[in-house]
Amino acid sequence: MRLFLGVDGGQSSTTALIGDETGRVLGTGKGGPCNHAAATEGRAKLQRAVRESVGAACAEARLDASIVHFEAACFGMSGGPDDKRAILTELLRAGKWVVTTDAEIALAGAVEAGQGIIVIAGTGSMALGRRADGPPVRAGGWGYIFGDEGSAFDIVRQAVRAAVRMEEGWGPATALRQALLEVTGSRDSNDLLHRFYTPEWPRAKVAGLAPLVDTTAGAADPVALEILNAAAHQLATLAGSVRAQLWPEGDIVEIAYSGGVFRSARLLERFRLLVELESGNRCGPSKRSPAEGALQIALRAAGRS
Repeated sequence: MRLFLGVDGGQSSTTALIGDETGRVLGTGKGGPCNHAAATEGRAKLQRAVRESVGAACAEARLDASIVHFEAACFGMSGGPDDKRAILTELLRAGKWVVTTDAEIALAGAVEAGQGIIVIAGTGSMALGRRADGPPVRAGGWGYIFGDEGSAFDIVRQAVRAAVRMEEGWGPATALRQALLEVTGSRDSNDLLHRFYTPEWPRAKVAGLAPLVDTTAGAADPVALEILNAAAHQLATLAGSVRAQLWPEGDIVEIAYSGGVFRSARLLERFRLLVELESGNRCGPSKRSPAEGALQIALRAAGRS
C-alpha cells in the first residue's frame, strides 16, 4: 500500500493524517504545538510534536512508525516553513516532501481542488488565493503590530481603545469598558492596559476575549457593533484584494472562511454580505480541515488526484 502524510503544525497543536493512494484516511494523530524551531527548546518541541502526532496516526493505522515510508509528505507550518524542513527530513522517510505554510494547507482543504480564496481570522488574519495556473497570492497576515486586521486580537485591541477613550472623556460611552474590567479584574483602563503588557496576558489570551465584544454587541452597544462591522469590512477587503489580483470581473470565485472570529454570527453575516456583493463570489465555510488539505497536497505532489 502506498502511504501519504499530511500534517497541520499549529501554534496550539499538531494534527497528522495518514492516507492511502485514494485519499482515504487510515489514521489520525494529535501532538503538541510546533510553530517555532529556531531556539533549542523550539527544535525539541517540534520534534516531539511530530513524533507524537505521526506516531499516534501510525498506531491508529496499524503501522510501525519506526519503519514506515511515505510516498509523499506535506507539512503546513505555523510561523513559516523555512527553518523546519531539515528537522522534519531527519524524523521521517518520504519520497517527496512539501513543507509550506499553514495558510497554504488551509486553502487546499477549504476549496475544491485548492482553487479559490480562503480568509482566515483567528488570533491573526490573512487571505490567500490560488488559481490552477499560478502561484498563490496573499493579502494581510503581517502580524499584530503591522497587520492582522479583523482578527480576534485586533477586535479586542479596538475594544480596549474604546474603553480608554471613554474613561478619558474623548470617546463615546460603551459597555465594553465595564465588561473588560470585570473579566480581567482590573481597577480601571490604565490597570487593564498594564496587565495586557505583561507576560500573564500573551497575545493569544488577549485575543480570547473577542467573544466578549460579540456579547456586548448583542446587547445593542453601538461601539461594539461598530467594531464588529469594521472587522467584517476589513476581512472582506482582504478577500477582495486577492480576488482582484487573480480573477477578472464576473468570474465565479469560491471564497471560504475559517477561524474563531467567524463564530460571531453578526460578523459572519456582515462579512458574507460584503463578499457576495461582488458578482461571481460564492462564500461559505471551509470544506475540509487544514490537515486534510495537507494530505491532498501530498497526493498531488505524487501525481495523484
